[in-house]
This record gives sequence, C-alpha cells and structure tokens, in this order.
Amino acid sequence: MLTTPTPDAAEASANATFDAILWALSRPGLPRHLPQAGEVGLIAALLDRECHVYAGDPLLIPMVAQSGAKLVDVPQADHVFLGRLTDLDLLRQLRCGSDLYPDEAATLVLRATFGEGPKVRLTGPGVNGAVEVQIAGLPTGFWAARTDMIRYPMGFDMLLLDGTQVIGLPRSTMIEVL
Repeated sequence: MLTTPTPDAAEASANATFDAILWALSRPGLPRHLPQAGEVGLIAALLDRECHVYAGDPLLIPMVAQSGAKLVDVPQADHVFLGRLTDLDLLRQLRCGSDLYPDEAATLVLRATFGEGPKVRLTGPGVNGAVEVQIAGLPTGFWAARTDMIRYPMGFDMLLLDGTQVIGLPRSTMIEVL
C-alpha cells in the first residue's frame, strides 16, 4: 500500500512561504501574502546548512543558527537579512555574481512599507507592461545605488517585506523613480 506523507504545520507554512517567494519574484511589484509576518517564515523556507547568511537584526541570529546556516559577513552571504536598511555601504557590499556565475549573487531581504513613500515604475521580465508601486522605508539614494550595482546577469535579487506581504524584485527588473 502506498502512503503519502502529510506535512506538519511548520512544513506546510514553509512550503506556502516558498511558493509566495517564487510567485513574488516571477511577478515583480505585485505583493504576495505570506503565512506569517516578517523574516521568520523566509528563514524556515530558504535556509539550510549549505547557506551563508548575514543577519543585521540580532533577533534573527538564533533563528538563522537553528536552520543550520552559517553566519557570515555581508560580502560572503548568500542571503542578507538587513531588517531596515539605514546604511547604503552595506548594500554596496552585496555579492553580485559574475557573467559566468550570476547565481553566486546574494538575495537581499529588507523591511519596507508598501503604499507610502516614493513611487517607482517597474519594467522587465514578469511585468505586464509596467507596474507602479510606492515603497517607503528605504534610505535616500537606494534605487540609484541598486541601479549602479546591477549589470544583468550580474546583480542581486530582493525581497521586500511589509508585515505579511512580500514584493520580489529580481535583478532583471528595471526600476525608475517617478
């Protein structure tokens, strides 16, 4: 007799979070609902013992350690959880991969506020024409610094969090501040 394993609540939540992340990255600028607020679900869905992680918020360090991921400085990190970004110098330390190995770039996770602040227009793969969104909570000069760092296929992917909402911004997304 064939039996199918049944996921427990934690596994089901991690699966739903992973699905939301993939959906958000494939449809840049469109918010997707997460099963729980903040970075906790992303840590459970994305990290394992093969990952190198930087956690800018000290409260995230025990959760990252529990995942088995190795805590490292920003330039060595696969995943960078900065919380609220206040220093653009940290952004400039992110791994951006190379022409041969663009997959060695970092994924940046930041807290932001959707529906407030500067309006940006997104275009590129996964965007139907153009999408305009308002995103607050990022330092002045953030979008220009991101543009300077992205040389597709090199660059970094971003996940912006606002409570239980996530917006994905892959490196292929072009962003214009309006």
